[in-house]
Amino acid sequence: MRHGDGPPLVLDCGTGARALGFKLVGQPVREMDLLFSHFHMDHVFGFPFFIPIYTPGYNVRISIPAFSEDEARQKLGRYLNGVYHPTRLRELPANVEFIPIRPGKAYRRGVFDVKGLQLNHPGGSVGYRIEADGQSFAYITDTAPFARPGEGVDAGEPPTAAESRVIEFLRDCDMVVYDTMFDHDEYLEKMTWGHSYPEYADALCRAAGVKTLVLFHHLPDASDEMMDALEAKWAGASNPAVIVAREGATVEVQQPAVPSGQQGEARAPVNVEG
Repeated sequence: MRHGDGPPLVLDCGTGARALGFKLVGQPVREMDLLFSHFHMDHVFGFPFFIPIYTPGYNVRISIPAFSEDEARQKLGRYLNGVYHPTRLRELPANVEFIPIRPGKAYRRGVFDVKGLQLNHPGGSVGYRIEADGQSFAYITDTAPFARPGEGVDAGEPPTAAESRVIEFLRDCDMVVYDTMFDHDEYLEKMTWGHSYPEYADALCRAAGVKTLVLFHHLPDASDEMMDALEAKWAGASNPAVIVAREGATVEVQQPAVPSGQQGEARAPVNVEG
């Protein structure tokens, strides 16, 4: 994520982190923030190959769901300990800072205001609402629905207590990137895997007044034809509008409209790269 001339904010570190890292170190800004949702392998694979952490003079602030700096360092250090990768965490030449964060507590990272939300995933996961200059974006990855089948917003029923908590967290967001790995039938077969489906994300975001929903965390086995069909299915959606995440795409978070008759200051958009 980028806003104006501020340092970028990177969410998780999958395999795409390698190419992203080379791009970042080729730019003038010599600092960045890296924010982890959790530590399942698909969200950490790219970290040992993320070039900024090997670049002397580069400042990398890493925020990790943890109670202390030592716990934050330990959670990531298990992947860079000389066993799974030859580099050890203590050997990184960049200026690396480890920051523990807890869901529910608001904090600032660079130019962004951030707040976390505990999600529904085996081993735990944290979603984030990120705001800058009146624009709001949420990253909700690796979570199962917050209601059982036949209950809650997707069933046309009042939201469960857990759904109400999520709806308030997402209230009036300009853009929400939401985990929709499965279709509905696949979800019913794999309810304990900790992932969701598009219809559920759509119902939750509609209840929260979200403007744009981005379908994300696609099934690894999905073919291009399957993704094209998913995109076509949701092409006409509104309230919220629905788009499908694509590798390498950049989207601009929509700025709130200025009321008629009022003068609004020009604001730099928040851009999200994937």
